[in-house]
Amino acid sequence: MLEKLETLRDEALERIRQTSSVEELEQERVTYLGKKSPLMAMLKNLRSLEPDERRAFGQRANEIKQEFHEAIRARKEELMDEASVVDHPLDFTRPGTVLSLGGLHPSIQMMYDLNDAFQSMGFELFSEDEISSEKYIFDNLNFPPNHPARESMDTYWIAGTEQKHGAERLALRPHLTGASVRYLLKHGAPARFIYPGSVFRNETTDARHERAFMQYEALIVEKDFSFASGKLLIDTILEKVFGHPVRTRMRAGFFPFVEPGFEIDMECQVCHGKGCRTCHHSGWIEVMPGGSPHPNVLKAAGLDPAVWSGFYINIGLDRLVMMRYAVDDVRLFHSNDLRFLKQFH
Repeated sequence: MLEKLETLRDEALERIRQTSSVEELEQERVTYLGKKSPLMAMLKNLRSLEPDERRAFGQRANEIKQEFHEAIRARKEELMDEASVVDHPLDFTRPGTVLSLGGLHPSIQMMYDLNDAFQSMGFELFSEDEISSEKYIFDNLNFPPNHPARESMDTYWIAGTEQKHGAERLALRPHLTGASVRYLLKHGAPARFIYPGSVFRNETTDARHERAFMQYEALIVEKDFSFASGKLLIDTILEKVFGHPVRTRMRAGFFPFVEPGFEIDMECQVCHGKGCRTCHHSGWIEVMPGGSPHPNVLKAAGLDPAVWSGFYINIGLDRLVMMRYAVDDVRLFHSNDLRFLKQFH
């Protein structure tokens, strides 16, 4: 056994010396020091030896194992030194090459910041597929059967399902609000959750509108939730995101899924209320609809509207990003123009 051990030692040390790359050296390390190596196999057969032979063999095996480790370490240093040798002298006075680093898209960064703000107040993060059905997009949200949003002029219906109805009529979701009923059916109430994501609408693009853009919804459902608390929630979130108090106002507005409903505006952060192209020179920009969930929506979610109430907000995420960075055209965020996007890295 000792003779086999010495033969293995000589073979291994020679092969280690002959390696020509770090990768090849690693293969030899596995071959001679791995769990399935000949050395490990010999050590497993120690029980078959007499006590004196076992002691001598074990001691010598450990010495050889240490030799292998040392030989591999030394050869690795040699290979690394050889790899660092160049054919021409280095000029250490030359400036280095600046690496181009990537970064988060400003809309994604805003989404993460909103996630942090809402989750610090106990909201759960929720998501769903970008393809949904008429049942969740419109029916559960109290949209009348003849509502114009159901037509192809507003909604991208999936080919082959346009003439169907309800759960069988599929579309790229034009808003996120349908996720609220889906969540409540699964988790029940009370509930406090957020659900960001992309939405798609068949509309003309301009400085404030895109066909594919990001929304950010939040919903609270509780037995007693005052409307004043909803206004405080909005002001708190905007202050967390912008780092300073932001003036807001609420105007009466109609949306099928809320009753009462409001248009929620914030002071334009591009012109700070003075009036500019972004806010149509009004000093205000609409950032979200909001209001209490309509009784029919709560019923669709399996909740009794006589017991439960709450508060919706649907944030136009891209518009909020426009306000943060004083950008006056939302189309820039979806242009893939690196000259523009690199400003946010």
